[in-house]
Amino acid sequence: MEKTLESYIKTVRKLILTAGCVISCLTFSPRLAMSYPIFAQQAYESPREATGRIVCANCHLAQKPVEIETPQAVLPDTVFEAVVRIPYDLESKQVLANGTKGGLNVGAVMILPEGFKLAPKDRLSKELKQKMKGLYIQPYNRDKPNILVIGPITGDKNQEITFPILSPDPKTDKQAHYLTYPIFLGGNRGRGQVYPSGDKSNNVAYNSPINGQITKIEALEKGGFNIKIQSLENKEITQSIPAGPELKIAEKDFVQVDQPLTKDPNVGGFGQTETEVVLQNPIRVIGMIAFFFTIILAQIFLVLKKKQFEKVQAAEMNF
Repeated sequence: MEKTLESYIKTVRKLILTAGCVISCLTFSPRLAMSYPIFAQQAYESPREATGRIVCANCHLAQKPVEIETPQAVLPDTVFEAVVRIPYDLESKQVLANGTKGGLNVGAVMILPEGFKLAPKDRLSKELKQKMKGLYIQPYNRDKPNILVIGPITGDKNQEITFPILSPDPKTDKQAHYLTYPIFLGGNRGRGQVYPSGDKSNNVAYNSPINGQITKIEALEKGGFNIKIQSLENKEITQSIPAGPELKIAEKDFVQVDQPLTKDPNVGGFGQTETEVVLQNPIRVIGMIAFFFTIILAQIFLVLKKKQFEKVQAAEMNF
């Protein structure tokens, strides 16, 4: 009886453990959004606000140029290249998270029209595969395959990034039409100045919170400073500076509210631009080719007819 009871208890324990494992796998498995490489994917459902502003600008405060190059027109169900350029001075060094200096990283988000998406690998040419070597472009999330992101990646070798895009086919996709479509691009170089939580990174200038005098500057073991400021009301406030930014002030200096205590270490920035692409009807292309061929043929016959007429005139004059 006791053995039967023990075996029953063991069986119940196994069932409980199995159920617990299943529940934990379903409930606590990492979500797709947590594995994305850029903060925007974790904080925003869509990277483009109603005003047209791309949300990356909320963290990358400086403005820098970006460029995009696409064909003027593409045929349906065709792979084409969208070339993104994120220029910057290769000699520039940014402040890294640990306070040291290093090279800049780059990243980009491309918002395509509905129906356009990242071209599958089996549709890429050898030349395009070579351009894509070492790069990982992915959809913004599962529900938005038309929004593509890449980065952060090293900027010294990736100032030009090629996105392979597959155009939709209106024959199979009822949402697609032969129209002119906009493509929006946002690209950044370097680290951001503000995290999505609102906290400052160490890649931004730090300002004085009050009017007063610097009474003490304490260097921290792990890098950075604690700056003690005594206000005009004899209240002392401590401003913490993380490792990275360089100080602009010294002890006994008088400072005003919002006066920079450090130099601005940021050398990067974010930019956005847009372009247009026409989804061209192949029947219309064939019609245009036939039309131009007819015109050329008519011109040839006109020239031949003119020469024949000139020969007849010359013969009559000789007669």
